[in-house]
Amino acid sequence: MKDDINERLEEKLYSRNFTKFGLDMNPVVSIGAGLIILLFSGYALLNLERANEVFVSVKNVIISKGDWLFILSSNFFIGICIFLAFSRLGNVKIGGVNAEPEFTNFAWYSMLISAGMGIGLMFWSVGEPLYHFTFTPPIFQSKNAINSALATTFFHWGIHPWAIYALLSLALTFFAYNKNLPLSLRSVFYPILKDKVFGIIGDIIDITAVVACLFGLATSLGLGVQQINSGLNYLLGIPFDVKIQVVLIAIITFIATISVVSGIDKGVKFLSELNIKIAFIFMIAIFILGPTLYILSLFSNALGIYLNDFIKSSFFISPKDKSWQGSWSVFYLAWWISWSPFVGMFIARISKGRTIREFVLAVLFVPSLLSFIWLSIFGGNAIYINEQVNGKLFAVVQDNLPVALFEMVSYLNIPILSGIIKTILSIIGTLLVISFFVTSSDSGSLVVDNITSGGKLDSPVPQRIFWAVMEGFVAAILLLIGGKKALSALQTAVIATGLPFAILLTITSILLVESIHHSYKKQKRIKDIKLYNSIIEHTSEENEK
Repeated sequence: MKDDINERLEEKLYSRNFTKFGLDMNPVVSIGAGLIILLFSGYALLNLERANEVFVSVKNVIISKGDWLFILSSNFFIGICIFLAFSRLGNVKIGGVNAEPEFTNFAWYSMLISAGMGIGLMFWSVGEPLYHFTFTPPIFQSKNAINSALATTFFHWGIHPWAIYALLSLALTFFAYNKNLPLSLRSVFYPILKDKVFGIIGDIIDITAVVACLFGLATSLGLGVQQINSGLNYLLGIPFDVKIQVVLIAIITFIATISVVSGIDKGVKFLSELNIKIAFIFMIAIFILGPTLYILSLFSNALGIYLNDFIKSSFFISPKDKSWQGSWSVFYLAWWISWSPFVGMFIARISKGRTIREFVLAVLFVPSLLSFIWLSIFGGNAIYINEQVNGKLFAVVQDNLPVALFEMVSYLNIPILSGIIKTILSIIGTLLVISFFVTSSDSGSLVVDNITSGGKLDSPVPQRIFWAVMEGFVAAILLLIGGKKALSALQTAVIATGLPFAILLTITSILLVESIHHSYKKQKRIKDIKLYNSIIEHTSEENEK
């Protein structure tokens, strides 16, 4: 079976690749995705004001008409993940019975978190809890507004996003390593499309994945560079300006390109592990210097509310005023969905050799718990400080969200060497955002390059460089479109690309369960045969004795 698929891959997929001038790419996917991105960018640059109006209108239509699709589909994905983890299908091993993990658990988790939401947590962990505390959200309501605010933040950064990642990454890694298909989104649809996935239909699926991936990444990179600009403004007085941010994107994209050239085993792995170590030190420092006992009680109370109201809040769809849900819950779900091809592909590449149960439980719960701890420390500090200074922190954050982290650090009550310690913390925070920025860019470039090469894991260096530059280019364009309202432009792009992917992921989940079921029966037959042979061998030895 695997030999037959390999022959068809060489004949119908890889034979179509353009292999001159040191390249190895599927021209339909590469040119198709590139044209869509360039047309979008060209239209935007020709009339920035008109482009912004159009994108905002698109965003409003999707939120008002398609919010139910994002909400119900994300809950469906959680249900599928739980079913796979706790059913007998969880015993199936990714890569086959004899496959072994390629990375240590620490390296694996480091890459998961760095790729999954590193920049996002840095950007939102201070500002979002403050927003929910000030403007009461319609979900996770309790008598204590502080607990409700943090529980709502948990909701946006917990089980829901990681279920989306887990589902798509499991589908990609299963079809790649168990079915010997290309590590590409087209492979997920092999059970219904068969060999058609190697043709133009598969190309269209991969083009959709590349475009969604680039816009999802560009959103994160755009948010990240705004925060880097805020850190440099705080430390060095560099103006907070879109032009400065575009220059920063160019500089950091250059650094990311160097990393992406070195590959996943060196550059990406090294940076991911470095990110986690620096983030841990930064988090512990803020935890100790802040109101430690307050943070502990807040974490416990908020987690209790989150777990208690999880189902009710997960299915909440605002009947009338959709502004809050559109700006927060729907935006986040669309962001996670549009980013899932990138994160899913990346997780798939590093997860061979683990059982489905181990994979789902690890991806679903470990990063969620770590995110809750991070949000409690930074969000708890922010809310505590805001109350102490009579709302001054939120007043600054509301006007300039990217500066939230650094503004919180400036308000920390440190008894000795206050100025020096705050400067050191701000430097660490800025370096951490830069490091997460680079990790997202280089790993994203590798993933997009995999898709555009037809699912090959190793592709020429020039292609990696091209897609690393393209990610930075799209992020810069989105910032230029939005101007002072850059965040709105970024949100519009990500919501628009997330809508078709919500439908694709729903189909993917159904195909995945069916395929895993077939593999489970096959794996069970292999184990039964091994057991039978072992019994026969043991019986023969006893008879000889």
